[in-house]
Amino acid sequence: MSDDILTMSRVTKTFPGVMALSDVTVSLREGEILALVGENGAGKSTLMKILGGVYQADDGEFSINGEPVKISSPLDAQCLGISIIYQEVNLVPTLSVAENIFLGSEATKGSGIFKRLDRRAMGNAAREILSRLECVNIDVYSAVQDLSIAKRQLVEIAKALKNKSRILVMDEPTSSLSEGEAKALFAIAENLKKQGISIIYISHRLEEVQQICDRVIVLRDGKFASELDNTIRALPKAEIVRQMVGRDLTDFYPAGEAVISDDEALRVSNLSCGNLFRDVSFALHKGEIVGMAGLVGAGRTEVAKTIFGEYRRSGGEIRVGGKPLERAGVEAAVSRGVTLIPEDRKGEGLVLIMSLAENICLPNADKTSARGIVSTTKMKNLVGRFVGDMNIRPAMPERAAIDFSGGNQQKAVIAKWLAKNPVVLIMDEPTRGVDIGAKREIYSLMRNLTKRGVGILFISSEMPELIGMCDRILVMSEGRLNGEFKRGKMEPGAIMTAAAGI
Repeated sequence: MSDDILTMSRVTKTFPGVMALSDVTVSLREGEILALVGENGAGKSTLMKILGGVYQADDGEFSINGEPVKISSPLDAQCLGISIIYQEVNLVPTLSVAENIFLGSEATKGSGIFKRLDRRAMGNAAREILSRLECVNIDVYSAVQDLSIAKRQLVEIAKALKNKSRILVMDEPTSSLSEGEAKALFAIAENLKKQGISIIYISHRLEEVQQICDRVIVLRDGKFASELDNTIRALPKAEIVRQMVGRDLTDFYPAGEAVISDDEALRVSNLSCGNLFRDVSFALHKGEIVGMAGLVGAGRTEVAKTIFGEYRRSGGEIRVGGKPLERAGVEAAVSRGVTLIPEDRKGEGLVLIMSLAENICLPNADKTSARGIVSTTKMKNLVGRFVGDMNIRPAMPERAAIDFSGGNQQKAVIAKWLAKNPVVLIMDEPTRGVDIGAKREIYSLMRNLTKRGVGILFISSEMPELIGMCDRILVMSEGRLNGEFKRGKMEPGAIMTAAAGI
């Protein structure tokens, strides 16, 4: 008898003009952590949405513990013991932890018109469930909106345990977590594995995959590409990348010396924003990539949003191209050539229900309309150029942005601001949740932009890409600049020491 708890056999799914999955077979063993990896657009999310009952497969079979099953809705999946924790947690923010865990199956007391929620019973039961995750420090009566992202994910896992789920899918679970929070999540995953729960783990962070996963399934272009077993920990990361993209990725970071102009693209002097950060001063030259490192809460994103005009500065000066940026607000910043790729691309970078083409054109009405009338020809030409240049896949810009993979969504956010011909491009975590191939494309794009004289302020929590891409690295700590490192002297330990405020 097979020890597979789940088998998905010959799964095929098409969307208009796109073959999303073709004859994919994947099995999950009882009590294992299985990694599902591949480039953006490889079919990972589509396969998991079919497993979760969100999409229906055009062809294929499913079995649990060897018995055929049909998954026609999310309720079917839940009843079969399948829970999916998406990147954007699916909780009601204003309800308490306990109310979210028991949503749809609330405990009650009394009867008739006197029937009401039994919050104490739900609280006690929620506390017991969380104890299985060793999370007794979560207040079960606190509102979910008051929790950190890491704790919200734990509430999602608790919901799965409450529903007696035996199969748990984690989709990019560490994309918004600090290093410490990620380690805590890994410990919880190992604990769940010991309890006999099987986990499908989707991540672009191959170090994590090698650290906690027992086996790896690689999808490429909607097809099964390969399976890597318990040798995964000893396998070079480059080999996993080769399996994902179907080719070797040499020279991962673009080679060549940067040609940095003496002219400044941006200068901030004693910039402050209330209690968020204070007295930040630095210059960014044309053709230069300046990185900004720091721990979570150090003030990096707040500096970016203040330069962009989203936050109002309480002190200091901003100069763009040598001239003061005197007017406040985003419109004033954009008119001077300052653009921002936000950290939260789905919440702040895109309107997900609109088409990809509409998103790209949103800030570019001056290029797609005349006398207030939108020109479909101009719009098509603008969008077509960036879809081709940036290798957005599938090349179907009329589709809703929500239907594209994370990497292709990110390319669309970048495209809409590149169409403005920026002088300063601020990129806040631009490769978060992006596959290895798309990362390399973004790095190449960044270096090509600097050759055209664009100055790039690059915020990242990934030390290797900061060192690999930046001409200088600035370090933020508790709202202040606490160090600067030039190329050739970017030592990770020293950078982290500065980030810790030491």
